[in-house]
Amino acid sequence: MRATSAVTIGVGAAAAVVVGALVQATGVGSAGGGLGASLSTSVPAEYRSLIEEAGNTCPEVSPNLLAALITQESGFNPKASSPVGAQGIAQFMPSTWETHGIDGNGDGKRDVWDPEDAIPSSAKYLCTLADDVKDVPGDKQSNVLAAYNAGPGAVKKYGGVPPYKETQTYVQSISALANKPGGGQAASSSQAATAINAAESKLGTPYSWGGGNANGASKGSCCSPNGSSGASTTGFDCSGLVLYAYAKAGINLPRTAAAQYAASEPVKPGQMRPGDLVFYGSSHAAIHHVGIYVGGGWIINAPRPGSAVRYDPLDMMSDLIAVARPVPSKEI
Repeated sequence: MRATSAVTIGVGAAAAVVVGALVQATGVGSAGGGLGASLSTSVPAEYRSLIEEAGNTCPEVSPNLLAALITQESGFNPKASSPVGAQGIAQFMPSTWETHGIDGNGDGKRDVWDPEDAIPSSAKYLCTLADDVKDVPGDKQSNVLAAYNAGPGAVKKYGGVPPYKETQTYVQSISALANKPGGGQAASSSQAATAINAAESKLGTPYSWGGGNANGASKGSCCSPNGSSGASTTGFDCSGLVLYAYAKAGINLPRTAAAQYAASEPVKPGQMRPGDLVFYGSSHAAIHHVGIYVGGGWIINAPRPGSAVRYDPLDMMSDLIAVARPVPSKEI
């Protein structure tokens, strides 16, 4: 177990291999990240021009919004596929592709697996959805993203983002990434130390699904994917602990793990340091857990129902997908 007074900078060899592999696979944190002053989202170099061009298809779509959506959908993996049948870098369902897919590169084929077709098609589809839900009240960007995820019919039915947890998280995560200020300064070492100390002060606090806020432990809600309820337990879930810890350091973060990733700056291999957030999930769209790296290959986290805030090794789960550093912002 890591002694609280011996935080070391760096990561164990096994964890370094994991982080390096995920960076090579997804482009997260690569030297080619970012698209200059106009973009605040990290994009693999081979897709920059596609994003910049397609991101100006209509006034309602920007390069940042398109980059954030594709980051969420596939992490810029052109071979991505989902259990429900979504395909390619933009995760089109076959029926949607049949209607809205275009031949973006002019080679005579509409190929959902070809980013040169799928990225422009994604932008065109966003524009179509923007027109379809233009009369729905509320935030226009949120309504378009909700329509991409749940369909325009659901947005019209509910007069805005529908009350589906998956869709609400989807909209929040992409919005946080798309609206992130370019060139923002990530959390400093002193802020990271403050966050770690705040989290460590809660060691032993019970896990509570939906529990925790900027003020500390709180009663949670019902229910987790496996049916666990935090409604009668005062404590933290994983993202609640992170939100609290960084609030103590003066940094406001969104509530969910996926949205916290979107509001943070990807970290390159070899530059991981205590205070960085470690994310787990099968894809960037399916992040399900977050912990705070404390050094020496360990994180502090609220792991699961029936447990408490504790230290765990970085490889506590096999689906480590990203490491990122919170970026201070005035608004969530």
